[in-house]
Amino acid sequence: MPTLPDLAALSTSSFWVLAGGLLSFLLIATVIGRLVAWRVGSGNATVRNLIERINAWWILVAVALPVLAAGPMWTIALFALLSVLTLREFLALTPTRSGDRLVIAAAFGLAIPLQYGLIAIDWYGLFAILLPVYGLFLLSALATLAQDTEHFLERISKVQWAVMVCVYGISHAPALLVLDIPGYDAGNGVLLLFFLLIAQISDVMQYVCGKLFGRHKLAPILSPNKTVEGLVGGGLLASGLGAALHGFTPFDVRQAALLSLAIVIGGFVGGLVLSAVKRSLHAKDWGSSIPGHGGVLDRLDSIAFSAPIFFHLTRYWFTP
Repeated sequence: MPTLPDLAALSTSSFWVLAGGLLSFLLIATVIGRLVAWRVGSGNATVRNLIERINAWWILVAVALPVLAAGPMWTIALFALLSVLTLREFLALTPTRSGDRLVIAAAFGLAIPLQYGLIAIDWYGLFAILLPVYGLFLLSALATLAQDTEHFLERISKVQWAVMVCVYGISHAPALLVLDIPGYDAGNGVLLLFFLLIAQISDVMQYVCGKLFGRHKLAPILSPNKTVEGLVGGGLLASGLGAALHGFTPFDVRQAALLSLAIVIGGFVGGLVLSAVKRSLHAKDWGSSIPGHGGVLDRLDSIAFSAPIFFHLTRYWFTP
């Protein structure tokens, strides 16, 4: 029977083994990208976009891995910062009026610190309902103080939508760290890394399979690059990877495959929904801060929808 120190060492080892696999995947992708660019020509738009995506992933991984390894509090702080950045991008594309200033200030100054603070102290009961219930009421009440009724419902709905996607949805990713799963240390970051890996591999594989085999557009108006073949191929590959990595999770092979499929579906719907939002705002991307990916929200749109699904399925089935 392993002692507690042995379990801690195993937890740390599991994290770096999984991280090493991610880095190896990126290295292989980099080599393949360079070979394709050498063979086809770097001027090809698809090849250039692929290389930009891979380079952006190196930056994202270089930032994320050390923070995840530093511990839960640093990880929670990182995701709080990501919520700030994505909320800023969302609201920057959304027309607002002077009467919305108090509501926007509350979104940044109250919603984010309260939501992530509740995760840090592991108060699930309030964390789960704070923004969908009390946030809805508070933001609406604050909006009335300006007594600006011009497009009131439309304006307050946009802010509430932004908070739900950029704060509530994304916050469920670091919330994985505080799950109390018998016999499994969720706080070591391995389960969170597993979730992020499946979510992003799904995005990448859907893109690659769509470019290689895509024939049937899935939603040509909302997202011209999404194809049936890309979704099926990328989803199956991501689910297969999740099953192969079940040893890093509290799941068996079948459970890991099904939960990975839930991540794929949630992420796909998130990307499609937020593409519809962007189109309604006449924007191609949420921003330009990440070359090859647009804005931060362009990279986290799938996480905002899949994180709550994965978190609550895991909590329901695997915690006391």
